[in-house]
Parts: sequence; structure tokens; C-alpha cells
Amino acid sequence: MNSYKIAVVNGDGIGHEIVPAAVKVLECAAEKHGFSLAFTDFPYGAAYYKRHGDFMPPDGLDKLKEHSAILFGAVGLTDVDDTLPAMLYTFKVRTAFQQYVNYRPARLFPGIESPLRKKGQKDIDFVVIRENNEGEFVQNGKILYPERPYGLATETSIFTRAGIERVAHFAFRLARTRRRKVTNVTKSNTLISSLAYWDRVIREVGEQYPDVELNKMYIDNAVASFVLRPEVHDVILTTNLFGDILSDLGGAIMGSLGLGGSGNINPEKEFPSMFEPIHGSAPDIAGKGIANPIGTVWSAALMLEHLGEKAAAKDIMRAIEATTASGIKTVDLGGSARTKDVGEAIVENMAKAHAAVH
Repeated sequence: MNSYKIAVVNGDGIGHEIVPAAVKVLECAAEKHGFSLAFTDFPYGAAYYKRHGDFMPPDGLDKLKEHSAILFGAVGLTDVDDTLPAMLYTFKVRTAFQQYVNYRPARLFPGIESPLRKKGQKDIDFVVIRENNEGEFVQNGKILYPERPYGLATETSIFTRAGIERVAHFAFRLARTRRRKVTNVTKSNTLISSLAYWDRVIREVGEQYPDVELNKMYIDNAVASFVLRPEVHDVILTTNLFGDILSDLGGAIMGSLGLGGSGNINPEKEFPSMFEPIHGSAPDIAGKGIANPIGTVWSAALMLEHLGEKAAAKDIMRAIEATTASGIKTVDLGGSARTKDVGEAIVENMAKAHAAVH
């Protein structure tokens, strides 16, 4: 029997509601498919920062590193500086564990209408592959003389050949399992050094995949195409900043950011990968029991797929689809179901499928 150690970081806000719902789904999947999951909870996040002055203890990364994967909710509270969560937790983990692929799929689930009134399930099915360790989010900047009339601020993006190549190879390999199309979303007509180099390296990598179609699209056109023609996209390969924006738009055209799952992936499995919903901690609705857990459950499915438990991952996705198709929806989707209701329905749909097979 395969066995996996999973670090569970609820984080803050609704993380304490959506992550436990996903854990119950994972427990069901493990029992059904014959593997074991050992969960360890870690209280890292903004609430931890308020008590201890940091988002995790000095040995926090070492403790997380001992696990097969990390299931994460979201970090951030309204009374904590919003520049700190990324710096002291999210980026810290992504960088330390070389999670250089941010994998953010978008698809329209049955029973849910997209805000795009003429688009259906066949039109919305793509994956945003966001370079996750370099680019615009490396925090390589400085503020000088902020109170002076001549105050200035800088933020320098960093793009390396090695960093671009490795994420590009991942995107092209992924495209081979889908519809064999990669769209490089860039802005090299104005960022004529950094993103021209990005384009060049991606083009060179693309030559090694003659069976995959490579297209280039500027970010402004890509944003418009997500709304007007989402069906043209299969695998989108883009930078840290652009990927952050596009994947939220992907969640929106699915019907809610609460539906979006993601993975921060170290493809070589030298370090644990971290799986999280694309939305934030939403402290304004925390404790009300109304948060949508589907993005977190989808993230859990991505985690199982990454660990090699592909049948269990597919089973979870079928159960999500059965749940949405039956009309069980949280308030963000215009329904009245509570977080617990949705989680329980997904587990029940997995059990029904199991009963049907046996």
C-alpha cells in the first residue's frame, strides 16, 4: 500500500473551513483506492504572525520538507500588512521548494453557468502554466527616500534561461497530454529586453516539440480572448505576474473564484509541492460556513494526481461534477448550500460511484 505524509496548512480566514472539507474527501479517496494518507496540521499564517512575529517558526520549512505534499488554504488577515503573506509564507515556500510551476486549470463544471452567456463546457477547458519562481515577483526592489520630493521605488524582474526552459518544457509536455497547443502570453513588444528573451527561449524549447503548436499572444489580447474566445486556449504559458492575473480571470469565467484549484509544483519531486485554491482567505465571510470548498477539493485532486494516484484524482473530479450537476451550490454560485453540505455531497457521490462499481 502506498502511503503519503501530507502537511495541512489551513492558514487564515476561510482556510479553516475549506481545507477540512477537502481532507474528508481525501480520506474517502484513500480508503476507496487503497492507499494511506497521514495528515499533520501546521498553524502557519497571519494569525501565527500576530502571536509570534513570523508566519512560521524558524524550522518551519524543514518540517514541511518532511512531507510528500502540502495542502494549503490561504493566508492573510485584515489587520496584518498585506505585503507580508506572500513574502513570509507563500513565496518563501514556493522558492525554497523550487515549485517553479504554478498549475492553474479552468473548466466549466456541469450545472454551472459561466458569466459568458454564449459559452459552455466545450468552450472553457484550459490550463494556465505560470512561471512561479522568477519574473516580476522576485521582490528584487528598493524604496529610496520615500518622504522626499525625489523619492523613488524600483522593482526589477528576473528571467533566466534555466528558469524559462524548465517551465516551458513542463508546458509542452502537458500540451502533449491535451490538445497539443501552447500559447505563450507575453508583452515583448514593450518589455523589449526581459520578455523578448522569454519569447526567444520558449521558441527554442518549442522546436523540440514539433508535434505541439506554439502561438504567441500579448497579454492585453489574451485578457480579451479569455472573455470572447476562451475555446482557442489549451495550455497557456506565461510569467509570474501575468499568470496571477489570467488565472483569476479563468476562475471568474468558470463562475466563481471559489471553484479554482491550483498546484505549486516541483516536477522533479525533490521537494514537496503545495496545492491551494486560487482565492484568498476571505476574512469577511470566515466563520459563516458559506465558503465554496470546490477549489480546495480540486487542489486536493491535483495533489493526488501529482503523487501518482491518478484514479483517485479522477474519482474526485467526477464527484465534484456530480455535485455541481445536482444543483448543490454555495452562495457565490447563487445557491444556498453551506461549505459542509458541498463537502459531504462530494464524499457521498464518491461513495455512490463505489457502490455502483461493486
